[in-house]
Amino acid sequence: MKNDAPMPPSLWAAVTKPPLLFPPLTGARSVDTVIVGAGLTGLTAALHLRRAGMECVVLEAVEPGWGASGRNNGQIIPTLSRVDPEAIIAAHRVAGERFVGLIRDSAQSLFDTIREERINAEAEQTGWVQPVHSPGRMKLAESRVAQWRKVGAKVALLSGVELAQKLGSAASGPGAWHGGWWASTGGHVNPLALSRGLARAVTERGGVIHAQTPALAYGRAGSRWVVTTTQGRVDARALIVATNAASDAFSPRLAPALAHEVVPVVSWQMATQPIPENLRQSVIPERNAVSDTRGELRFMRYDARHRLVTGGAIFNQRGAEQRLQPLVARRLVETFPQLATLPGGITFDYVWNGNVGMTRDYLPRVHMLGPDGYAWVGCNGRGVALAMSIGREFARGILGVPRNELALPFTEPEPIPFYDLAKRLAPLALLKARRADARELGG
Repeated sequence: MKNDAPMPPSLWAAVTKPPLLFPPLTGARSVDTVIVGAGLTGLTAALHLRRAGMECVVLEAVEPGWGASGRNNGQIIPTLSRVDPEAIIAAHRVAGERFVGLIRDSAQSLFDTIREERINAEAEQTGWVQPVHSPGRMKLAESRVAQWRKVGAKVALLSGVELAQKLGSAASGPGAWHGGWWASTGGHVNPLALSRGLARAVTERGGVIHAQTPALAYGRAGSRWVVTTTQGRVDARALIVATNAASDAFSPRLAPALAHEVVPVVSWQMATQPIPENLRQSVIPERNAVSDTRGELRFMRYDARHRLVTGGAIFNQRGAEQRLQPLVARRLVETFPQLATLPGGITFDYVWNGNVGMTRDYLPRVHMLGPDGYAWVGCNGRGVALAMSIGREFARGILGVPRNELALPFTEPEPIPFYDLAKRLAPLALLKARRADARELGG
């Protein structure tokens, strides 16, 4: 059965089994842990708490997976965006070392959870590939492979020839890559199916989820956390705020400090018509997840119905859906010239968007809000595997693991100065990245 507020249209909404019915919260409840947000972080935390027999309630403004957790591309990437192990450790020292280990293992942990909970998430652990878009960026790939190997990650450097053979990509021209690297533990999933599968696993273990229940505010009352909603309230010993880029989407009073740590950037996703088998044999034949080193990423992967799920970003959102489709189609043909043989060319059966929470330095922000109170924001385009691993660590903290043993780099909330201005200027960063890519490629 469906909840009253439907998921926004997307490929995932069209093909995923409808969610369970989760009633709104009415009245007052008292529990051990209250979780705000039924995305991948909140649901994973709830799952681990229930595995340990801990009572918990999850409050969700719409339905599980409604936000970025259910609308993203579904790539499972065991790295951060633009920030590598040495920089993470330099920023957070010993906690950074533990956090690097969490990132390194995040993809494997996600796929292990899917198998353990028997979640039908269309999961394919086929590896994640990061191609290099210019010869000068090969040094970046070499550095990343060296750094991740040093901390025990399963990664490999690929020459231009090796990468073209692996992906079936162009050997020359504007869509050609010059080499790259890959992480074998990565892959891709249907993210909405994963979110709904986690919600099912939580409820099967006795966890409670209330949908259509926007949280308005949270705070301390004596030794307890109190979360107020539109029709009730929950008091609890422990609190997790797992709202990321939607921290102010339903109530500006909920978490303004968290909301102002990230700038929401619109990311467009689109899915092609199913690619015929004869072309799939030469276009990403190993079905890897792929996202390159451009400031304005070129990314793609197959879904279970053999559509290429790709997308892009655009400076001006007016008419973006119509303007992006021919641009992304052209880029796909530049990268994979064999796709030019598709009868009628590349068409997109599904186009949708969502917000990515970006921080100033591309590092996530992880916080202790008070006694047994946890929150994080800033996925920076690497949220699927990372969100689940952070949710697990929050659960470990609530279950008694000391803060200095958690694999989390805690900081104090630090809102971006002149936030409203920064939010308005955020699209300029995309334009700047596009121009930088053009200069690097000699365009």
